[in-house]
Amino acid sequence: MALADDIKTKSAPTFGQRLARAWDSDIAWSFRHSPVAIVAAAMTVILLTASLCANFIAPQDAFDPAALNLLDAYTRPGEAGMGSNTVFMLGSDNQGRDLFSAILYGSRVSLFVGFSSVAFSVVMGVGLGLVSGYLGGRTDAFIMRVADIQLSFPAILIALLFFGVARGVIPPAHHEQMAIWVLIVAIGLSNWAQYARTVRGSTMVERNKEYVQASRVMGRSPFFIMLRHVLPNVTGPVLVIATINLALAIIEEATLSFLGVGVPATQPSLGTLIRFGQQYLFSGEWWILLFPALSLVLLALSINLLGDWLRDALNPKLR
Repeated sequence: MALADDIKTKSAPTFGQRLARAWDSDIAWSFRHSPVAIVAAAMTVILLTASLCANFIAPQDAFDPAALNLLDAYTRPGEAGMGSNTVFMLGSDNQGRDLFSAILYGSRVSLFVGFSSVAFSVVMGVGLGLVSGYLGGRTDAFIMRVADIQLSFPAILIALLFFGVARGVIPPAHHEQMAIWVLIVAIGLSNWAQYARTVRGSTMVERNKEYVQASRVMGRSPFFIMLRHVLPNVTGPVLVIATINLALAIIEEATLSFLGVGVPATQPSLGTLIRFGQQYLFSGEWWILLFPALSLVLLALSINLLGDWLRDALNPKLR
């Protein structure tokens, strides 16, 4: 018994050994030798951390009307307001709201909508892709035809259609409370087809392999086989698509909010801040539009570049 325990102890890798293996892996080597990936990852972490810690970093609660002073309105970047003598690093808007604080809180809303909608798309698309690729037949034909129909329309149009239908079904008294959740489902429904088609193709390859056939002979249920054996082997492409779609979801949320059908004004996101700022583009208050737009570009570009690197790193043909 002591010898068996000693062998088990020696064979089990320690945390340091696992960390060393991860550091020497192909993905880690590719990351260390890609300056674009390093900069994109650093920028993504900085923006994500700043938005999550907005309560501690932001000098002002951007969503608290009691913290605003109309005498501080239209304060230029780096100058002090007339009402509070507070220095606004990025200036203030028409309500005297600190733009730096508004961007931090708005980035949090945009990231929440982006992550939640991507998670919804992944769950729906991967589930339908597994069922379609494993079962085949009429089920496969029906799911893929629905996916083909949806892919023939722009994602923003699908989101607008669902958002309009949802606002007609939900009582007007609950529109503002449910706006973010409706937006998440709308963006998620507009992007599930990409995951379904990718997972379906990988599942059709995996279902004919020996380990799946052996599990089928052992009497395992199709649900167990799909979840236990097929799903772990199709997560690579899904991770790449999800990373790239996160940037697209953030831009889609900003587009819908810019059009006035997204996040309500009481919970502004980057898109809402840009919609408000574009009214002052030609009136001299250029900072009200510039800094939220620049934040959106940096956030989307960093995540997109990180997704492009991950796609190349997971592709064995490019190693």
